[in-house]
Amino acid sequence: MNEDILSFIWRFQYFASNNLKTDEGLPLTILRTGHRNGNSGPDFSEARVVIDNVQWIGNVEIHVKSSDWSLHNHEKDAAYETVVLHVVWENDRPVVRRDGTLLPTLTLKDIVTTSVLERYRHLQDETETIPCAALFAQVPDIQKFNMLDRVLLERLDKKAAQVMQLFENNNSDWEETAYQWLGKHFGFKQNDAAFIRLTGIVTWKIVRRHRGKLLQTEALLFGCAGLIPKISDQDYVNQLRIEFQFLKAKYALKEQLMSGHEWKNLRMRPAGFPTVRLAQFAAILSRTTSLFSEIISASNFADLQALFHAEQSEYWQAHYLFGKKSKSKVPFLGKDASNLLIINAAVPLLVAYARHRQQSELLDKAISWLSEINAENNRIMREWGTLGMKVKTAADSQSLIEWYNNYCTFRKCLECTVGAALVRAPSALNEIDAGKQENGPD
Repeated sequence: MNEDILSFIWRFQYFASNNLKTDEGLPLTILRTGHRNGNSGPDFSEARVVIDNVQWIGNVEIHVKSSDWSLHNHEKDAAYETVVLHVVWENDRPVVRRDGTLLPTLTLKDIVTTSVLERYRHLQDETETIPCAALFAQVPDIQKFNMLDRVLLERLDKKAAQVMQLFENNNSDWEETAYQWLGKHFGFKQNDAAFIRLTGIVTWKIVRRHRGKLLQTEALLFGCAGLIPKISDQDYVNQLRIEFQFLKAKYALKEQLMSGHEWKNLRMRPAGFPTVRLAQFAAILSRTTSLFSEIISASNFADLQALFHAEQSEYWQAHYLFGKKSKSKVPFLGKDASNLLIINAAVPLLVAYARHRQQSELLDKAISWLSEINAENNRIMREWGTLGMKVKTAADSQSLIEWYNNYCTFRKCLECTVGAALVRAPSALNEIDAGKQENGPD
């Protein structure tokens, strides 16, 4: 038993409510269960109940045991003085308010609708990674689409919150934020941390001074990354070293340099090596004076794609490491990689700016960008595909990733429109029982 299912039972009143009485023997009528509180404080606010012919308007607190009131130190929190009813599974200890009066308590254990608990326990005990997989088809599509819309916004807002934290750290500088945020995602997970550290050393204020000078931009990035070899017989590498020695002194970068071992290239194809990604990042940076403005003001998706089309310099078309020549030409930043940058970098940046400026049309623009990109193809998408979910665009795949990672994985079925529908639906348990009979005993 847990507070999530108890809150669900209270919210939808899945218990015998005729001739209802508090544990103190007083007649109880529930006029309104209240609004679920997602923040600190009592679990439900603005509830309305009648106890012994007196109407009370206030909060409701949910606990597995009544003694949890003291365990959670509610008696020390003034916010809980507004609680008018304590709803518990088991009343193991009476709760007294600060003024000495007894807090009315309703125990659900003997009056709850047991089939709801059985349906909930089935989902919680399911071994499939998507708990409702066997029952998913019986839920109407409208509820699935509602969940898709909801989790997409949740995912976008979660990423936008990360952008805003970076924005605050950068003293409200959008250009610096866009540069660091894009840099992070050029790490493509394996080297995210290294790219974040690098963009903190080589700031956008430094990089933008070298617009149009690709070699200098490369020298700054490779030099501060700790990747330029000390000895080489290649002209390009020696030119980089000379440029970096000058720039390092000019910007006083000597004490902040990274070490080459901070970069990961294990089990990567040549095109994914951090050296190649740094060269592509430099190519984008050297041709713009305002990275943030170009992303935000992109009038159409084609313009956005053009921004992320990165052709690395000639040396890095033939090498994947310093001194390591590739057997074939190292490709430019491909369409799939560019799309990932748009999904994970450009879209959250635009959403953060839209939320900050309260411009809903920018949020619509961000979602439309996702709708222009084909859905990602990964293990999570294939699992949803077995349940009949048609995944066409990146908006769909981003929704399903969030749904899977933050609801299915943690068995948060009651917070999911599909899971909640199955717990409520009288037919769900029949489907489970029928399946057991068809498949035989465990």
